[in-house]
Amino acid sequence: MIDKETLAQQFYRDLKQRILEGRFSSDEILSERTLAVEFGISRTPLRAAISRLENENVISRLPNGALMVRSVTVEQLLEIVQIRRLLEGAAAAKAAATSAMTPELADSRTRMRAYAEGGDIAFDNFWLDDDAFHLAIAKAAELPLLATMLTEMRSIARRCTITRTHDRFDQQAREHIAVVDAIEAGNAEAAQVAMELHFDSVRARFLGWLARD
Repeated sequence: MIDKETLAQQFYRDLKQRILEGRFSSDEILSERTLAVEFGISRTPLRAAISRLENENVISRLPNGALMVRSVTVEQLLEIVQIRRLLEGAAAAKAAATSAMTPELADSRTRMRAYAEGGDIAFDNFWLDDDAFHLAIAKAAELPLLATMLTEMRSIARRCTITRTHDRFDQQAREHIAVVDAIEAGNAEAAQVAMELHFDSVRARFLGWLARD
């Protein structure tokens, strides 16, 4: 029999995944009763999971007790981009200077080459491979704490609706390939520059989509 702690963990993962996928919008009111019925879960593990999501600032409780997904502003998104530019630029340089080409980086480059050919791609599909790319850089740089930080920052960024307005990733894939190529060549300076240019392009794309709205 599944214990209550396990049920709470499972509900936490399922609800957070739905939020990250945009299936609950930031202006949608949620109720414990509705969630309990929808997920087929009792109130005790449900409340434990909700408390965890509140502590992570993923959801908030209104004065009337209702629940709402917390929004992530464009300003917060751009701040994350700026922080990651600094951290991941340095990580790419370290990976190039200290590590041989890793299997994870080689696999990521293969996947990115497929994206670079163009075509419409589902956001959530690319996001998984984008996750793998950035975590592979952190692993190659032997920076496990950075990998943990990236997971958290990417989780926040994914909740910003502007990140889901794009369905073509060929340019982004080519930027990833440039980073991996520089790491494989052992060129720390080129790897750092390629990663920083990638984040400059990410920021420019976000601002460009805003200008079209």
